[in-house]
Amino acid sequence: MTQPATHELAPALEAGLDQLGLALPCEGRDKLLAYLDLLAKWNGTYNLTAIRDRAQMVNLHLLDSLTIARYILPGRLLDVGSGGGMPGIPLAIYAASGLPGLKVTVLDSNHKKTAFLRQAKAELKLDNLEVAAERVEAWAPEEKFTQIVSRAFSDLFEFFHLTESLAAEGCEWLAMKGVHPHDEIAQLPAQCHLETVHKLKVPGVDAERHLVVLRAA
Repeated sequence: MTQPATHELAPALEAGLDQLGLALPCEGRDKLLAYLDLLAKWNGTYNLTAIRDRAQMVNLHLLDSLTIARYILPGRLLDVGSGGGMPGIPLAIYAASGLPGLKVTVLDSNHKKTAFLRQAKAELKLDNLEVAAERVEAWAPEEKFTQIVSRAFSDLFEFFHLTESLAAEGCEWLAMKGVHPHDEIAQLPAQCHLETVHKLKVPGVDAERHLVVLRAA
């Protein structure tokens, strides 16, 4: 893997991590940059992200994913509709040094995308990451999850409805959104309780970001 000291995007990543107040050892920063390089390499064939510029990927993928790190708890985290691995893979890399006890599962029904996710797990040696190539509504894992996260997967109603069977008792749903989703919140079912909405600031990104936290009522 490319060492952060010699990687041209290392200064941007390190500045962003500082702004987020996240301390990662060299190995963690190394893996984040190696993941970015792997994403860019596979993107041409597998269409993992519409963003082609690697410098933009630092802010819009790595740092965007890590803005929610402070809200992640030890336990089992499910990333639904993970696509190219965001936010699950950056969070798994962070957890290896910053949040021991976290196990991350990235779930996607697209087999090309899960092939990439498995390659990333192997190359980055992410022992705390599992990959599931399943349709969320048909999946029945042996263990349920303490937190379920989505990034541009669906609206809040569908996110909660499709994953309710995967939630352990006391589970939190974490929905990463752009502008404050007032209309989606108004459509939540009675069995879903809005816990809070956190306003996020992604380093180097002017657009609005919010994290909606839900629980079963």
